[in-house]
Amino acid sequence: MAVDKVDMQNPDDIENTSDCCFHEEFKDLAEVKDLISKLPDNYNEQTKRELSFERITQIVDYYQAQPHLIDPHIESILSDLLKITRSNDSPPELINEAFKYVYLITKMRGYKVIVRFLPHEVADVEPVMALLVKQDPTDFTCWETRYIILLWMSMLCKIPFDLTRLDASGKAGQKEPIMDRIYKLGERYLTVNDKSRDAAAFMMSHFVTRPDVSKVKLSPFLDWALQTLREADCETMLGINKACGVLSTIALLYKHGKREDMLQYAPKVLDGISECNLKEKENSILRKIAIKVTQRLGLTFLKTQVISWRYNRGNRSLASNLQSKKDEAVGNQQINTIQDDEEHEDIPESIEEILGELLEGLRDRDTIVRWSAAKGIGRVTGRLPRSLADEVVESVLQLFTLQETDGAWHGGCLAIAELGRRGLLLPERLPTVVPVVLKALAYDERKGNFSVGSHVRDAACYVCWSFARAYEPEEIKPFVNRIANGLIIATIFDREVNVRKAASAAFQENVGRQGIFPHGIDIVTTADYFVVGNRSQCYLEISVYIAQFEEYTESLVNHLVNVKISHWDSAIRELSAEALYNLTATCPQYMIKTALPTILSRTASIDLFMRHGAVLAAAYITHALYDYALQNKQKIQDILDETILDELADIALKLQNANLFKGLGGELMRKAVCCLINKLSISEIPVHGRPIVDLWQDIIDDCLLHVEPEVQASAVDALPTMISEYYISEEIILQQKQDEIIKRYLNYLNSSTQTIRCGFSLALGSLPKAMLNGRLRAVLDGLIKTSQIVSGQEAMAESRRDAIKAITSICKTVGVEENGSCDIVLTKDNIPQIYEAFLAAMLDYTLDSRGDVGAWVREASMSGLLELTILVVNTAPNLITPNICEKMFGCLVQQCCEKIDRTRAHAGNIFYQLLYLNPSVPNIPHKEFLLKVFSQSNFNTAGLDQINWAAPSVTFPLFIKLLEVPVYTYRVLVGTCVSVGGLTESLVQNSSQSLFHYINSVEKDQSKLKHFCDTLLQIYSDYLKVNRVSIPLLKMTDQLLSRASLDKYLYFEGCTMSVSLCECVKREIQRSADPQKLMASADVFCGLLPFEEARKKVLFQLMVFLCHRYPRVRKTTANKLYEALLMYDDVISDEIIDEVQSTLCDTDWDLPVDQLRPIRNNLCDLMGVTKPVIKSQTAGTS
Repeated sequence: MAVDKVDMQNPDDIENTSDCCFHEEFKDLAEVKDLISKLPDNYNEQTKRELSFERITQIVDYYQAQPHLIDPHIESILSDLLKITRSNDSPPELINEAFKYVYLITKMRGYKVIVRFLPHEVADVEPVMALLVKQDPTDFTCWETRYIILLWMSMLCKIPFDLTRLDASGKAGQKEPIMDRIYKLGERYLTVNDKSRDAAAFMMSHFVTRPDVSKVKLSPFLDWALQTLREADCETMLGINKACGVLSTIALLYKHGKREDMLQYAPKVLDGISECNLKEKENSILRKIAIKVTQRLGLTFLKTQVISWRYNRGNRSLASNLQSKKDEAVGNQQINTIQDDEEHEDIPESIEEILGELLEGLRDRDTIVRWSAAKGIGRVTGRLPRSLADEVVESVLQLFTLQETDGAWHGGCLAIAELGRRGLLLPERLPTVVPVVLKALAYDERKGNFSVGSHVRDAACYVCWSFARAYEPEEIKPFVNRIANGLIIATIFDREVNVRKAASAAFQENVGRQGIFPHGIDIVTTADYFVVGNRSQCYLEISVYIAQFEEYTESLVNHLVNVKISHWDSAIRELSAEALYNLTATCPQYMIKTALPTILSRTASIDLFMRHGAVLAAAYITHALYDYALQNKQKIQDILDETILDELADIALKLQNANLFKGLGGELMRKAVCCLINKLSISEIPVHGRPIVDLWQDIIDDCLLHVEPEVQASAVDALPTMISEYYISEEIILQQKQDEIIKRYLNYLNSSTQTIRCGFSLALGSLPKAMLNGRLRAVLDGLIKTSQIVSGQEAMAESRRDAIKAITSICKTVGVEENGSCDIVLTKDNIPQIYEAFLAAMLDYTLDSRGDVGAWVREASMSGLLELTILVVNTAPNLITPNICEKMFGCLVQQCCEKIDRTRAHAGNIFYQLLYLNPSVPNIPHKEFLLKVFSQSNFNTAGLDQINWAAPSVTFPLFIKLLEVPVYTYRVLVGTCVSVGGLTESLVQNSSQSLFHYINSVEKDQSKLKHFCDTLLQIYSDYLKVNRVSIPLLKMTDQLLSRASLDKYLYFEGCTMSVSLCECVKREIQRSADPQKLMASADVFCGLLPFEEARKKVLFQLMVFLCHRYPRVRKTTANKLYEALLMYDDVISDEIIDEVQSTLCDTDWDLPVDQLRPIRNNLCDLMGVTKPVIKSQTAGTS
């Protein structure tokens, strides 16, 4: 909730609901003691010092939720640390480190607790003073030291003895009186810019309020404080910090000081604060402290007393609710007596000004200021006579008007909660207050495309929570149903998770404290604090459970109908419509007679949100009533009268005539009307043969032409249900209509606009079986054509993806019949054609600015292969030929080895499902080997869904093993080379490790190495100039050569692999201007230097690169060649190696090519390599 309940409870009894675990004791005491004992040895070594500090910080954070566990050990821990600080042998660095540890303990438990354990003997005053004097207030590295010392001084200032006794008397050169020294230090630290300012304020409040000091220093200090406040420039951070320090001290003075001492200065302080006009300042902390000072002044003006008119509930223990009602009644008679006698006392005029400031603070724009003002209202009101207190309540209630801001509503809720919690809101005020709180529970002020008010609703939940503790059940009883319904609505239907949880907590508190909320225990058990965190579950499940209790049913429905279906957030409107669908079964008659007519009257509203939500709600309620009618063996027209049915059918026409499908909100209304058409068609609304059906068809077609995929998707959902209900018939007219629709849709597949292709592809895929009857061949041919890459249309990846999805959907719709008609079902004649379309789509690697968009097509194709194979295997498995199965598994294996995690995960999932499909897929190549490699025992998971195929560490070690099978070698190597030459570290590492592990395992088998190398050369040939493969392939080849993985085969007598590889790389880089490819090829050429058969060609190519037009290529080549000559000492003779290496190393390869060419030619002469000759000015070499 907006206000933490810690303020109202004992911290030790608080039940922490955070993610951290609960502890029964502080178990790390020994480790903390050990860290402290090692502090003198570790503080000089930075690494050990930082590790120790980090560890104790972790321990403190670990117990932060249950800080009271350290209480039994605080004294011993502080004793060890302060022993270090009090030692004369401790250097300043060690003292600072010890004080940092003390600060961590203070941060964990709070300074108010820790300060009680600090030594406070008279002998400690001078040493602590000396420590404080040595500190530099500007040293930001030691602020913890200054903070703790000031806290220590605050405790020492409370020692009950006269400070003058510490002053040396009668001695020459005596020190300044200790009172003056402490005073000056306090003033000095009140204006610093770190946390020690807070400790200084705490210390000064205790020091100045001492009886012996207040006589001398209180008046001068207040004068100084007010003067400092006037002079502070609150437009700068320095001025703000100075003002905050002074104000904090004044607030603490009036908290800790005696009233009789402070009262005489209160008017002057109040005037000084008013002069500064702090409420207009920008800094929220400054305004908050000003409000705190104001309330402290108000408490000073009024005597401390227990007012007789205060409402007292008495025993607030939860156990009292378990007593009998009779006992409670007796107890209430004894406890709840509110005396009406007024407190006859003159109230100072300043109280009116103070209350005015506090009430104005409730309107502040910052929550912390409003919260401080609310607490001030509660405290000050608690000392007023009943008549004046009632005026305060009336003033607070005036904040709840439409003219006030959301901040004022929030502040008003906080104030009411404080008044109620303190017994200052008398029961006779409840009839006025409860309606206001209920309004606040539903407060939501729209501002453009968003709203404000969640903090108001949150605070209203806090009010309800406080009422549960403040009043007896008899007082709340007249309002129970209204409060319960308001909290339930907020618990289930609020948009914000914090409000739902706050409302749930408030409801639970009322159930426990009051015991009269209807069905409270049942609801609290179901809609607990954690369950309401899921918004969809609240709307669609919990609401249905609560609606079974008649006390809540109508209020839930009314809230959805009157509020939520017009919410500014479209997601809430959609959820509300679905919730109404679920709730209809609990109150069908109310929906028929009240809710649906109300909703229909709003479907043409000028408010877009209202109109959109009303159309959706009407659609879902109609569908729910249709289901209700079916359960009672009725039709929709039996439970809805003709007028309502006509209104439902004419919604689309009204919106069309009003031009509401265009302009602002047109997309929303298109989706809503498509949903309406879908639901009305499902509900079998009797409009068969009426013109409205043609209008619906036109709307759907228009939505399929829309550019937004969501609009198209809603039209695709509506199309099959509408066609099934209104077009499927043997009538000639309807058959002609079906032909027209399919012909029109197929023509749109040839559109030059991608979004149009997408929409109508999906539409064709959604058609019902009856409409595809006799038209299947034409539809499949059109979609297969759309799924193919055509010159000039390569960028249309989304349309190809949707065409593949449509083919898959049609396959599932029509089914398989081996000897059937190709115009009706899938048969032996058209199944190979569909497989070929899917397999062709697996080769779609289209790239654009978004990356590999062809992956969408490949993923859709893999899903299609799975669905089609399942259909065929279950009907006519003989149609899956060895050729089809080999291609299918080969493509899947390749996708399982490629670089995109999402695609690899999808491919692995499909591959695994097909491998273990039941009934099994026939003709899988080397199925026994696959079953051995992909044995279910290899996966330590509970099921298929938990196998992380996206993880390279899972995928590659398995699929690399398929290199042993010739059928899969090519596909695995193509996919793996893209991954090994990729960019992602984990991908490259896992894929390369798996590949090298395999090669090492077969290095003694020349036949397998030869097959691997031949496949590698084949890939170079097949993917010539295909950068997607060729560049990663060059990088993988470089790794193979640099690791000497293929040396066993390349050094084999008669092996020409090195020459062939050199030629392949030369063809790849011919006329290439891609620096990345050229530098990758230089790596490969350098890797081929050890092989004498290719050495001359390799050196020639490297010499060409040394005079390439790109300086980056020249420098990279020189560096790589230099490294290669260092590594391979037999490439050139020892006589020239030094000269060649020095030339490569010392030459500035950024010089113009004309200056570099003689140097390069000299290298050619030294190494006996033919000098490159310029063949063309466009070749890029010299």
